[in-house]
Amino acid sequence: MNYPENLKKGDTIGICAPSGGLLKEEKQQKLDVAIKQLEQMGYKVIETESVRKEEKGRSASAKQRAKELMQLLENDEVKLIIFATGGDYLFEIFDYLDLEKIKTIKPKWMQGYSDITGIEFLWNTILEIPSIYCDTIKSYAMKPLYPNLINALEIASGKPTIQTSFEKHEKSYTTIEEAFEEPNEETQKSEDIYKGYNLTETVQWKNVTGESKIEIQGRMIGGCLDCVQRFFGTKYDNICNYIEKYKKDGIIWYLETFEMNSPELTRILWQMKHAGYFNNVTGIIFGRPLIFRQDYGISFQEAVKNILSDLNIPIICDADIGHVYPQMAIINGGIMKITSENGKGMSIWDRSNK
Repeated sequence: MNYPENLKKGDTIGICAPSGGLLKEEKQQKLDVAIKQLEQMGYKVIETESVRKEEKGRSASAKQRAKELMQLLENDEVKLIIFATGGDYLFEIFDYLDLEKIKTIKPKWMQGYSDITGIEFLWNTILEIPSIYCDTIKSYAMKPLYPNLINALEIASGKPTIQTSFEKHEKSYTTIEEAFEEPNEETQKSEDIYKGYNLTETVQWKNVTGESKIEIQGRMIGGCLDCVQRFFGTKYDNICNYIEKYKKDGIIWYLETFEMNSPELTRILWQMKHAGYFNNVTGIIFGRPLIFRQDYGISFQEAVKNILSDLNIPIICDADIGHVYPQMAIINGGIMKITSENGKGMSIWDRSNK
């Protein structure tokens, strides 16, 4: 793997919006506070032209979004890119990225999740550059910063990192309408948006394949399954070659979903299995789904178990990964050790284990 340089105090963090942008006032408020906090921590921060723009779900044209990402990649002072937000249209920029040129540029740490999966998956499986699957820039407005956000910066700094599962998590949504319900601006105080996660539910990792303790190690590959599936069968699909190259390390898929139902989840996992994407796999870890419809009365865990149990590998569900906050920082492309026992989980990463 082509590891980036370690982030140091005094280095520059770049912000860009390769999918959606931050047009709403409250999101821009969070951005301002996040930048201020990072500067107070000793970093310089720059943002590209379209971060605070959005029209029809896009911060700018696909060509412009690709250009702004390239600006940060080619800026030698930038050591970490934290993306502005997710969205729906990131894949449009792929045809405007010069991958051969990017291979000649010093790799940089990048951080984001959700639609940002597209960039991180491409970087991992084709460019073989690791990245950090964790919160986007707005979360750095939190006061104080939650441990996962500090962990992400420590990973970019090259520090060995041990993360344990959290005690509480936010609720997932039962309907798409609830997921996009706007807060009541009349009752919401402006300072409330900086208080952080609304943690109400008990974290409970589940070993769905029946083991009392799961302990696996391997090179991480994955992200938001809604986005990962868009690679299948395209010219950007290098998955089988990647997992064959790194099979001696073991492969751990980490996957989470934004919006899905049980038949769709079953179909996607069936396709992955029969396309060879689960060859040489040490285990699979699923994050908590944000919006999941249990069609035919089939739960997320039941769908996973039904379609993947014949792989005879450990499978974990409801881990601290993805859209249901808080989420651990996962090193996409890095070798991690994952443990799950008695509803609790732990991850270990050491950069020296490349």
